[in-house]
Amino acid sequence: MTADSEYRRRTVLKAGSAAVTASLAAAPAAAAQTSASSVDITLKVNGRDHRLAVEPRVTLLDALRERLDLTGTKKGCDRGECGACTVLVDGRRIKSCLTLAVMRQNAEITTIEGLAQGDRLHPVQAAFIRRDAFQCGGCTPGQIMSGVACIAEGHTRSADEIREWMSGNLCRCACYPNIVAAIQDAAK
Repeated sequence: MTADSEYRRRTVLKAGSAAVTASLAAAPAAAAQTSASSVDITLKVNGRDHRLAVEPRVTLLDALRERLDLTGTKKGCDRGECGACTVLVDGRRIKSCLTLAVMRQNAEITTIEGLAQGDRLHPVQAAFIRRDAFQCGGCTPGQIMSGVACIAEGHTRSADEIREWMSGNLCRCACYPNIVAAIQDAAK
């Protein structure tokens, strides 16, 4: 490049910093526009109604974790592959990262925080502790929620059946034998 070239290093840097400054100045306007596109929804989570204003693109997972501070539901892959975000909606297990919060109004949502009755653990939670069915804990809430559904659906006739119906939940620590044993115990 020659010194009299239109694209000297200094010219490019000045243009880049001007663009950054302009985008920062526009940020408050963009934030105001975003909040203007929010919708009011009511989610019934763990037996309680919660009124929220969310953008239509907010996932149920993000609404639970970031808006309602129910952080037991874990964000794993954010693509529906690991099952860490599993919750119950009207008694059916779903991956909360794959559904929008606005789509789940008028539904009964149960998270890991809603399973225990006061100080009394849900039978699946107690079985996970008894059978040492967790290590790092990243997948544990999703595994427990799927285990609850697996039992309710009647898919506990054998270890192979449990493995098949729990196959949407991954455990990177490989606690699968203990998870299956815990679900068998809780199903009794």
